[in-house]
Amino acid sequence: MYFGYYEHNLDDKGRLMIPARLREGLVSGSPLYIVNGFDGYLGVYNEEGYKALCSYLDQYTDFNQDARKVRRDIYSSTFLLNVDKLGRIQIPSGVLARYNIKKSVVVLGAGDHFEIWETEAYKSYQEIHNNVRISSLANKLEKNNGK
Repeated sequence: MYFGYYEHNLDDKGRLMIPARLREGLVSGSPLYIVNGFDGYLGVYNEEGYKALCSYLDQYTDFNQDARKVRRDIYSSTFLLNVDKLGRIQIPSGVLARYNIKKSVVVLGAGDHFEIWETEAYKSYQEIHNNVRISSLANKLEKNNGK
């Protein structure tokens, strides 16, 4: 399980040192999968988490237009990443450009995955969503039985 808030900088080659606490959840030698996130972040999954995401997406048929769009976005945006001996991942340059990531990032644990945000994008997200009460959202989820 991934949790916590971390501020990091990419090195000159676009590599991110995965925070030590998050590296604890990784299996040595196993790849990571980086995908488009939903709110302006990059989602990073270990193999187990990515397979669970794929299983969830694949339960919908191609007759469902929304499912096709989401699957297309997730699968076409997926990159396989290897963690080097120092605990770094190389984020593809095209991905960095698409998310306007140059140096400073925020890394957030999100349960079954972690998120990588360009720092200013995360601040903007927080400013917009700061007024939303988490308790209200939790109640709404409960009323919908988590779905």
